[in-house]
Amino acid sequence: MGNQAGGRQSLGYTRVDHYNYLRTKRQCDLKYGEPGSLLRYFVKQTRLNPSFTYSLQLDTEEQITNIFWADLRMIIDYALFGDVVTFDTTFCTNKENRPFGIFCRFNHHRGVVIFGAALLYDETAESFKWLFETFLESHEKKKPITIFTDQDAAMANAIQKCFLKHVIVCVLGI
Repeated sequence: MGNQAGGRQSLGYTRVDHYNYLRTKRQCDLKYGEPGSLLRYFVKQTRLNPSFTYSLQLDTEEQITNIFWADLRMIIDYALFGDVVTFDTTFCTNKENRPFGIFCRFNHHRGVVIFGAALLYDETAESFKWLFETFLESHEKKKPITIFTDQDAAMANAIQKCFLKHVIVCVLGI
Protein backbone atom coordinates (compact mmCIF):
# COMPACT_ATOMS: atom_id res chain seq x y z
CA MET A 1 0.00 0.00 0.00
CA GLY A 2 2.89 2.32 0.72
CA ASN A 3 4.24 1.78 -2.80
CA GLN A 4 0.89 2.66 -4.36
CA ALA A 5 0.52 5.81 -2.23
CA GLY A 6 4.01 7.09 -3.03
CA GLY A 7 5.66 5.94 0.18
CA ARG A 8 4.67 4.87 3.68
CA GLN A 9 4.64 8.48 4.94
CA SER A 10 1.82 9.25 2.46
CA LEU A 11 -0.58 6.69 3.96
CA GLY A 12 -1.82 8.88 6.83
CA TYR A 13 -1.64 6.10 9.39
CA THR A 14 1.02 3.95 10.99
CA ARG A 15 1.65 0.25 10.72
CA VAL A 16 0.21 -0.17 14.24
CA ASP A 17 -3.01 1.60 13.18
CA HIS A 18 -3.29 -0.76 10.22
CA TYR A 19 -2.67 -3.83 12.39
CA ASN A 20 -5.19 -2.71 15.02
CA TYR A 21 -7.81 -2.17 12.32
CA LEU A 22 -7.34 -5.63 10.85
CA ARG A 23 -7.74 -7.51 14.13
CA THR A 24 -11.10 -9.22 14.47
CA LYS A 25 -13.17 -9.96 17.54
CA ARG A 26 -12.39 -13.64 17.15
CA GLN A 27 -8.67 -12.94 17.46
CA CYS A 28 -9.23 -10.96 20.68
CA ASP A 29 -11.41 -13.57 22.40
CA LEU A 30 -9.91 -15.65 25.16
CA LYS A 31 -9.16 -19.21 24.07
CA TYR A 32 -11.13 -22.19 25.35
CA GLY A 33 -10.26 -22.86 28.99
CA GLU A 34 -8.52 -19.53 29.61
CA PRO A 35 -11.46 -17.78 31.34
CA GLY A 36 -11.88 -20.73 33.73
CA SER A 37 -8.19 -20.80 34.56
CA LEU A 38 -8.17 -17.06 35.12
CA LEU A 39 -11.20 -17.18 37.42
CA ARG A 40 -9.70 -20.09 39.39
CA TYR A 41 -6.51 -18.05 39.87
CA PHE A 42 -8.47 -14.98 41.02
CA VAL A 43 -10.60 -17.03 43.44
CA LYS A 44 -7.47 -18.68 44.87
CA GLN A 45 -5.79 -15.28 45.34
CA THR A 46 -8.94 -13.93 47.03
CA ARG A 47 -8.96 -16.89 49.44
CA LEU A 48 -5.27 -16.44 50.24
CA ASN A 49 -5.62 -12.67 50.59
CA PRO A 50 -9.08 -11.16 51.10
CA SER A 51 -7.72 -7.75 50.02
CA PHE A 52 -7.00 -9.06 46.53
CA THR A 53 -9.42 -7.38 44.14
CA TYR A 54 -10.31 -8.07 40.55
CA SER A 55 -13.00 -7.06 38.13
CA LEU A 56 -14.14 -8.45 34.80
CA GLN A 57 -16.12 -6.72 32.10
CA LEU A 58 -18.35 -8.84 29.88
CA ASP A 59 -19.70 -8.07 26.42
CA THR A 60 -23.26 -8.71 25.19
CA GLU A 61 -22.39 -12.35 24.53
CA GLU A 62 -21.11 -12.67 28.12
CA GLN A 63 -17.54 -13.08 26.95
CA ILE A 64 -14.78 -11.54 29.08
CA THR A 65 -13.49 -8.37 27.44
CA ASN A 66 -11.54 -6.39 30.06
CA ILE A 67 -9.84 -7.60 33.23
CA PHE A 68 -8.35 -5.60 36.12
CA TRP A 69 -6.62 -6.83 39.28
CA ALA A 70 -4.74 -5.44 42.29
CA ASP A 71 -3.36 -7.20 45.36
CA LEU A 72 -2.82 -5.89 48.90
CA ARG A 73 0.72 -4.64 48.17
CA MET A 74 -0.58 -2.62 45.19
CA ILE A 75 -3.36 -1.11 47.30
CA ILE A 76 -0.96 -0.14 50.11
CA ASP A 77 1.59 1.28 47.66
CA TYR A 78 -1.10 3.38 45.98
CA ALA A 79 -2.23 4.77 49.34
CA LEU A 80 1.39 5.84 49.99
CA PHE A 81 2.64 6.84 46.54
CA GLY A 82 -0.50 7.32 44.42
CA ASP A 83 -0.24 11.06 43.93
CA VAL A 84 1.60 10.53 40.64
CA VAL A 85 0.74 7.60 38.37
CA THR A 86 2.17 6.38 35.10
CA PHE A 87 -0.22 4.40 32.93
CA ASP A 88 0.99 2.58 29.85
CA THR A 89 -0.45 0.00 27.49
CA THR A 90 2.53 -0.43 25.19
CA PHE A 91 3.27 -3.82 26.69
CA CYS A 92 1.39 -5.68 23.90
CA THR A 93 3.70 -8.65 24.09
CA ASN A 94 1.18 -11.43 24.65
CA LYS A 95 0.54 -13.63 21.64
CA GLU A 96 -3.11 -12.54 21.36
CA ASN A 97 -1.99 -8.90 21.15
CA ARG A 98 -4.40 -7.84 23.89
CA PRO A 99 -3.23 -4.54 25.39
CA PHE A 100 -1.69 -5.06 28.82
CA GLY A 101 -2.00 -1.93 30.93
CA ILE A 102 -0.09 -1.17 34.09
CA PHE A 103 -0.45 1.60 36.67
CA CYS A 104 2.89 2.31 38.31
CA ARG A 105 5.39 4.87 39.64
CA PHE A 106 8.66 5.10 41.59
CA ASN A 107 8.69 4.98 45.38
CA HIS A 108 10.97 6.96 47.69
CA HIS A 109 13.81 4.46 47.08
CA ARG A 110 13.44 4.84 43.30
CA GLY A 111 12.00 1.36 43.07
CA VAL A 112 9.07 0.68 40.78
CA VAL A 113 5.76 0.12 42.55
CA ILE A 114 2.73 -1.21 40.72
CA PHE A 115 -0.78 -0.05 41.62
CA GLY A 116 -2.81 -2.33 39.33
CA ALA A 117 -2.74 -4.25 36.08
CA ALA A 118 -5.22 -4.94 33.30
CA LEU A 119 -5.74 -6.94 30.15
CA LEU A 120 -7.91 -4.98 27.75
CA TYR A 121 -9.90 -6.10 24.75
CA ASP A 122 -9.03 -2.96 22.80
CA GLU A 123 -7.83 0.59 23.26
CA THR A 124 -11.15 2.42 22.92
CA ALA A 125 -12.47 5.21 25.15
CA GLU A 126 -15.11 2.80 26.53
CA SER A 127 -12.48 0.25 27.61
CA PHE A 128 -10.31 2.93 29.20
CA LYS A 129 -13.32 4.49 30.94
CA TRP A 130 -14.25 1.11 32.46
CA LEU A 131 -10.63 0.53 33.48
CA PHE A 132 -10.17 3.93 35.15
CA GLU A 133 -13.49 3.64 37.02
CA THR A 134 -12.56 0.16 38.20
CA PHE A 135 -9.09 1.35 39.23
CA LEU A 136 -10.60 4.15 41.32
CA GLU A 137 -13.09 1.77 42.96
CA SER A 138 -10.33 -0.62 43.96
CA HIS A 139 -8.37 2.25 45.54
CA GLU A 140 -11.24 3.79 47.53
CA LYS A 141 -11.87 6.44 44.85
CA LYS A 142 -8.55 8.19 45.62
CA LYS A 143 -7.60 10.16 42.52
CA PRO A 144 -3.99 10.85 41.57
CA ILE A 145 -2.80 14.43 41.11
CA THR A 146 -0.83 13.68 37.93
CA ILE A 147 -1.03 10.93 35.32
CA PHE A 148 1.83 10.32 32.90
CA THR A 149 0.86 8.56 29.71
CA ASP A 150 1.94 8.31 26.09
CA GLN A 151 -1.36 7.31 24.58
CA ASP A 152 -4.00 8.61 22.22
CA ALA A 153 -7.17 10.68 22.26
CA ALA A 154 -9.33 7.74 23.43
CA MET A 155 -7.32 7.48 26.64
CA ALA A 156 -7.30 11.25 27.16
CA ASN A 157 -11.09 11.31 26.70
CA ALA A 158 -11.56 8.55 29.28
CA ILE A 159 -9.20 10.27 31.73
CA GLN A 160 -11.19 13.51 31.49
CA LYS A 161 -14.49 11.68 32.06
CA CYS A 162 -13.30 9.53 34.97
CA PHE A 163 -11.10 11.99 36.80
CA LEU A 164 -13.28 15.05 36.06
CA LYS A 165 -10.32 17.29 35.25
CA HIS A 166 -9.01 16.57 38.74
CA VAL A 167 -5.64 15.41 37.44
CA ILE A 168 -2.86 16.85 35.36
CA VAL A 169 -2.24 14.64 32.32
CA CYS A 170 1.33 14.61 31.05
CA VAL A 171 1.81 13.05 27.63
CA LEU A 172 5.24 11.53 27.12
CA GLY A 173 6.76 11.29 23.66
CA ILE A 174 7.34 7.85 22.25
